[in-house]
Amino acid sequence: MPTDRPTAAELVEAVREFLTDHVGPNVEGQLAFHARVAANALAIVERTLAEGGAMDQAEAERLRDLLGRDGDLEELNRDLSRRIRAGEAIGDGGALLEHLRRTVQDKVQLANPRYLTPRD
Repeated sequence: MPTDRPTAAELVEAVREFLTDHVGPNVEGQLAFHARVAANALAIVERTLAEGGAMDQAEAERLRDLLGRDGDLEELNRDLSRRIRAGEAIGDGGALLEHLRRTVQDKVQLANPRYLTPRD
């Protein structure tokens, strides 16, 4: 049941913390590497559970505005891809660029938000 505790997000967090706090520091080599990879994968799942739905919704809304039609996210992305491949004009170009920039930024935010932090 979705209202039961622990929630899916809490379970994922608990496993990630276990890998990070208890497994990782106590193993070496390939096992330590795989523990870090697994913990990072779970962190992506956590961010996706927390933010992914809103990001998908915002992307679909941008696509509806850009393409001037309704549809679900998958259909709209297929249509956008088809139009780009066909060389069709999509708005003034600036709106398309802004949509693509925002979509990539959201995907990076889920995959590894540290990549969005400027470095000195």
